[in-house]
Amino acid sequence: MQVKEVVDNPTFTEVFTTAQGAIYQSDSESCWYIDFAGKLARFDYRCLLKLNKAINSIDIEQKLMDALSPDMEIIFICACDDTYVLTLTQIIHFKELLQGTFVMLELNHIIYNRLYRTAV
Repeated sequence: MQVKEVVDNPTFTEVFTTAQGAIYQSDSESCWYIDFAGKLARFDYRCLLKLNKAINSIDIEQKLMDALSPDMEIIFICACDDTYVLTLTQIIHFKELLQGTFVMLELNHIIYNRLYRTAV
């Protein structure tokens, strides 16, 4: 179970948004909020990485080609409070959302390093 600290007025910074969802960062709570599939879920960075790994490990092509494979997936991450029950279409949209988020985080890291690196 995650330990959650209550902050009166958390401020969200939008990290990445698609038509199907959005991911926000809350510096005051040191966590991430994912608005997807009709719910707003709170994750710490470790759980966000686990969620990304779980979503990216799903082989969509194999599931589409296999007639006996179910059209839904249950995404449960150990040590995280939230569970997702997603259709294959939602999984594709969730992958897009998470990939965009991690690209934006990497871009932010690159920009920060270029602006604030010290000359050696």
